[in-house]
Amino acid sequence: MFAHNKRLQYTVRVSEPNPGLANLMLEQFGGPQGELAAACRYFTQALAEDDPGRKDMLFDIATEELSHLEVIGNIVVMLNKGAKGALAEGVEDEGELYRKITGAGNDSHITQVLYGGGAPLVNSAGVPWTAAYIDTIGEPTADLRSNIAAEARAKIVYERLINLTDDPGVKEALGFLMTREIAHQKSFEKALYSIQPNFPPGKLAGRPEFASVYFNMSQGGPEMNGSWNSGTKWNVVSDRDEQSDVDGGGGDATVELPPKDAEVLNQMALRTQSNPSVDPLTGAELGMMADPGQIAGADVAGGPPSTPGGDVPKSGAKNGKKG
Repeated sequence: MFAHNKRLQYTVRVSEPNPGLANLMLEQFGGPQGELAAACRYFTQALAEDDPGRKDMLFDIATEELSHLEVIGNIVVMLNKGAKGALAEGVEDEGELYRKITGAGNDSHITQVLYGGGAPLVNSAGVPWTAAYIDTIGEPTADLRSNIAAEARAKIVYERLINLTDDPGVKEALGFLMTREIAHQKSFEKALYSIQPNFPPGKLAGRPEFASVYFNMSQGGPEMNGSWNSGTKWNVVSDRDEQSDVDGGGGDATVELPPKDAEVLNQMALRTQSNPSVDPLTGAELGMMADPGQIAGADVAGGPPSTPGGDVPKSGAKNGKKG
């Protein structure tokens, strides 16, 4: 059950209208790193969570993300207030009004005209919000890591938005939202570490003969080594031959087919097999000739043209003379 409180979680103070900035703010309203995506991600995870502690945390953070959606949405509509009235009432000269909503050089004019200065569920490029932004897999040790990364990405977007405005009230509200991403990261990380063991994600440990192998597959330049690809904890494989057929099974793809399926497959293979000994004349080769009749090896007098590796059909192009 949800109950709405009319007071925002953080007060929004906008100094002056700015439709271009409003459009950029939509990235955190209807974008992939935005607040709606976060709220839906954590809410759906909470529904499926069996651990009471994690369930409570996910519901708390999901609900807070909805409050952040309300904050960022209010920033958007406050920044749009001037253009909203001007577009609706048409009190300004058309050219001046057009310059006002397009002066920022982004797609603000689209969101102004289509959505009347509101806060649509689109990103700053006008792409509609989609549930494809929700990447939950249903395994806590994987989802918590994904949540940590999602909060980190959102923090970076807020940093970039802060750097785009000199409006003190907007910067202050964005700073609050950015800081809450840090707090959520901490909660998710502590929840992850409370699960022991939590790596690798899931239940299976992986095959030990491959779990600590590093395949050095990018070669030909400077080699940058660190604890992630060298040292006593890694078996580094740089030899090209040793990077394939690592199981010793031959490196081919095979399948055991029932006799009837094998018979049909062989029948198809025989019907569609290529003859490597023929070299047929193609339309592309004809198109390369200034005069389609002048084909390498053709008899100018009208004899059958010959090409290396095979014959051209009798119906092939001639030089315009009767044979």
